Amino acid sequence: MSAHPAVARVSPGRITAARFTPAIFHHAQKLLAELLRSEFAADRVVADYFRQHRELGHADRSFVADAVFTVLRRKRSLSARCAGELTSRRLLLAALACLQGMNRRELEAVLNEAESHWLAHAKAVQVSELPAAVRLDLPDWLHALLSEQFAADEIEPLVAGLNQPAPLDLRVNALKSGREEVLERLRTDGLSAEACRYSPHGIRLAGKPALSQHPLFVDGSIEIQDEGSQLLGFLLQPKRGEMVADFCAGAGGKTLLLGALMRSQGRLYAFDVAEHRLARLKPRLARSGLSNVHPVRIESERDIKIKRLAGKLDRVLVDAPCSGLGTLRRNPYLKWRQTPASVAELSARQAAILSAAASLVKTGGRLVYATCSLLEQENEAIVRTFLEQHPEFVLCSAQEILAKQDIAIDCGEQLRLLPHRHGTDAFYAAAMERRVSE
Repeated sequence: MSAHPAVARVSPGRITAARFTPAIFHHAQKLLAELLRSEFAADRVVADYFRQHRELGHADRSFVADAVFTVLRRKRSLSARCAGELTSRRLLLAALACLQGMNRRELEAVLNEAESHWLAHAKAVQVSELPAAVRLDLPDWLHALLSEQFAADEIEPLVAGLNQPAPLDLRVNALKSGREEVLERLRTDGLSAEACRYSPHGIRLAGKPALSQHPLFVDGSIEIQDEGSQLLGFLLQPKRGEMVADFCAGAGGKTLLLGALMRSQGRLYAFDVAEHRLARLKPRLARSGLSNVHPVRIESERDIKIKRLAGKLDRVLVDAPCSGLGTLRRNPYLKWRQTPASVAELSARQAAILSAAASLVKTGGRLVYATCSLLEQENEAIVRTFLEQHPEFVLCSAQEILAKQDIAIDCGEQLRLLPHRHGTDAFYAAAMERRVSE
């Protein structure tokens, strides 16, 4: 479940009261109300709202986005402060006063007397005494699953990492530029940038600058992509001249990396069932300079276009549709949208997609299964069942594959990235090789 983030970004982060006015508060309250009842992704709702309210400047948009994303992250513990009146207004006031430290004087322009009294009690709530799932801002079912998977002393650091805003990571397009050259240019332009810890092509920026008009973005020298997502491409490790597929390509972030690693030589299929997602790949592909990418819309994993390529591909990446619970730093609403039933439904779909994608891999070829989920049900369990049902595939050491590319990461046989350990979104990936024909 990968999504290309908006380029001109307003980031969830520290709220400043410098431009706080009743009008700005009203916009935040109205947007939050829309988010809490919407079935669409939060970033889409926010983008639509700002398109409808072009009178809001960059600083005002940043304040509004920061405020609503703070509520989405911390909604459960904030709800415990709302004294039974769970409205968008109360949630927002609680976030500003209790989490962002705005005082009564700063908020007085929007507070009535009753709310002022309530906020004093809200700030006095001892969050440390709340049930663990409430204190950690997780639904009960998710807290229970994570408690089964992770050691007791790791749950809080993990959730704290998931509740932090994600940094802005870039990927350098190696076809057009080198990382040092891009770093120098960004710093010359006044941006604070540093090389990512793991990805050889990654750069991390301080803050959330708008990049849509930056020359390096316009000419395709850089793309926005989380460092963890970049590592999946290096795990697949495509070579020049090979036949490769990105089986669930989406908007193509990983596709573009795979094409660059192939030096635009060979054939790279970008499969997806959604035409609108592949349409978002087209302008990115035009900027990238790649000529070996072939976007293909398929009806399902059983499409005849897939069957025609059976046993012909050197490498296949399956970045499977998933709960997205590893991306809570940037998509906090997902923890309130997903349920045990939705995860079970996704797991069945993941197994079917992986089995279909595996049919493309020739003997000696590599198959990588990946998700941006934290849950074993979507990760290790899927791979374990697949290997039992497909003995022609064997697991390869992710750590060894990456080490051969001078990427030093202590991950063992299967890659698991976590925000509090690696500073990335949470990702899972397993690399497998087809040793014999069926």
